[in-house]
Amino acid sequence: MSLRLGDVAPNFQAKTTAGDLDFYEYLGNSWGVLFSHPADFTPVCTTELGKTASLQDEFAKRNVKVLAVSVDPLDKHHGWIKDINETQNVSVGFPIIADEDRQVANLYGMIHPNASETFTVRSLFVIGPDKKVKLTITYPASTGRNFVEVLRVIDSLQLTANHSVATPADWKHGEDVIVVPAVSTDDAIKKFPKGVKIVKPYLRYTPQPDIE
Repeated sequence: MSLRLGDVAPNFQAKTTAGDLDFYEYLGNSWGVLFSHPADFTPVCTTELGKTASLQDEFAKRNVKVLAVSVDPLDKHHGWIKDINETQNVSVGFPIIADEDRQVANLYGMIHPNASETFTVRSLFVIGPDKKVKLTITYPASTGRNFVEVLRVIDSLQLTANHSVATPADWKHGEDVIVVPAVSTDDAIKKFPKGVKIVKPYLRYTPQPDIE
């Protein structure tokens, strides 16, 4: 199965390091990040889970719940968490799914046969409160993910879900945003009282609207 943007993220039940879990119940009305790992006790994944753990407060501030998945069993997960906490100087506080039967991996298309018949690729999904897929990123096994970029994208997704704006290249929270083409310039001037900078008729900037 190949999930695309706007698709409903499949629900599932799974055993995790935090107990049995129903994905939809776990998310509730929150945003979610679901990301996969080829195996436990692998070096790149160890750094990734450590980085995610160090950013737990940042995800929480954005009403985002994190959930990792690996095809290894629970006992290995618990041992791996000890290593992650020790080597990365963190405390992993989010669940890790034990996906031994590859139910979740197959539901989310995390196994790419040309890369590996058995191990999941490094897939990451951002899922909105409406349970729809808002972002997908897939990395090869050799390249660690950039979780600061994941937070940046979530900032953009949450902003653009509530305002008629888009975010330009390399945008970061607090910087000017782009007025979407569907809003006329006259309407934009009324809609965005902080001002509208017109560079081209189709390229118009305004200060981030949800900041006082």
